[in-house]
Amino acid sequence: MHPVLMAFLATLFTWGMTALGAGLVLLTPRVSQKFLDMMLGFAAGVMIAASFWSLLMPALEIATQTGQIPWLVAGIGFVLGGAFLRLADMIIPHVHIGLPVSESEGLHTHWKKTTLLVLAITLHNIPEGLAVGVALGSLGDNYTHAELLSALAVAIGIGIQNFPEGMSVSYPLRREGVGVWKSFWYGQLSGLVEPVAGVLGALLVFWAKPVLPYALAFAAGAMIYVVVEEVIPESQQKGNSDIATVGTMLGFVVMMVLDVALS
Repeated sequence: MHPVLMAFLATLFTWGMTALGAGLVLLTPRVSQKFLDMMLGFAAGVMIAASFWSLLMPALEIATQTGQIPWLVAGIGFVLGGAFLRLADMIIPHVHIGLPVSESEGLHTHWKKTTLLVLAITLHNIPEGLAVGVALGSLGDNYTHAELLSALAVAIGIGIQNFPEGMSVSYPLRREGVGVWKSFWYGQLSGLVEPVAGVLGALLVFWAKPVLPYALAFAAGAMIYVVVEEVIPESQQKGNSDIATVGTMLGFVVMMVLDVALS
């Protein structure tokens, strides 16, 4: 199968996991805040581990193999990834979960809070889609079974952590009085950007091999920015920092085991 097609199918899977998480709101009207915070922490741990094991390490290895300065390539890509998310943060109107509309970020707008909430999660799904797309697009035409499994580990890890992300949109919306089906709709909608970002990332590195280590580090930088700026603070703002931290540790271990075992 062509790597770009695989990237599309893999990001459809990650979007489907977001929809599954959001779909829980159709079965039960509420879940424990502690559980939500632990799952957000878990998502943060997966993203941190994926950023290193699946993106930065391969970027360093590829840069070394191609005669480039590995630390320089990884550093440039990483900083550019964070800068891209910072710029998007400044431009796209959004509000983080648990905050009032008065504390929204980005350009001023009169959009509803539900739209701003969905945009916040959508923003944070862009680097996840990029990570999956770049990992699979990097396979090229003649990939080995081991390389395929290693790339698929990224999609599996991102898919696992997308489940609580879907919940983290649909349940807060439900608590604010949004209807059940609308809460589900907005929750799954936040993950639809991943197939778009995944295909774009895969096309970029498949057709322009020299940018591959930069693209891998770029995706890592974007993911770490999201984790530090959004996911971890949200998991701890309700006073459940201990359980959220345990979730982060578990998420890191799960992603690390996935990546190392499958590669």
